[in-house]
Amino acid sequence: QVQLVESGGGLVQPGGSLRLSCAASGFTFSTYAMAWHRQAPGSQREWVAGISRGGNTGYADSVKGRFTISRDNAENTVYLQMNNVKPVDTAVYYCVARGTRDYWGQGTQVTVSS
Repeated sequence: QVQLVESGGGLVQPGGSLRLSCAASGFTFSTYAMAWHRQAPGSQREWVAGISRGGNTGYADSVKGRFTISRDNAENTVYLQMNNVKPVDTAVYYCVARGTRDYWGQGTQVTVSS
C-alpha cells in the first residue's frame, strides 16, 4: 500500500523558515522522481519544486532561491526547506511521487503570517 505522509507544516512568520518532510512507503522510492505542489485558498494547485531520481532539481520561479528540495533514498524521504517565507506561500503543500503512475500525499498546511 503506497503512502506519502507529509509533516512539518504550521504557522511561521514572514521571513522565517520551515522544513517539510514527506515519508514514503509501499513503492521503490529511489526509482521515482519526487515533487512538491501547493494549493492556496481559491487557487489552482501549482507545482513548486521537483527532484529527479538522480538528484537534479527544478523550482518554480516564485520560490527559486528561497526553497530547496532534497531527497534521502536511504530514508525514503523527500524534504522541502523553505526559507524567507512570504504570506503568498500560504497553502496546503502536497508531496507527489512520479513514476509509472503518480501518487499524492494528503498535504500539510503552511501558514505564513505575523
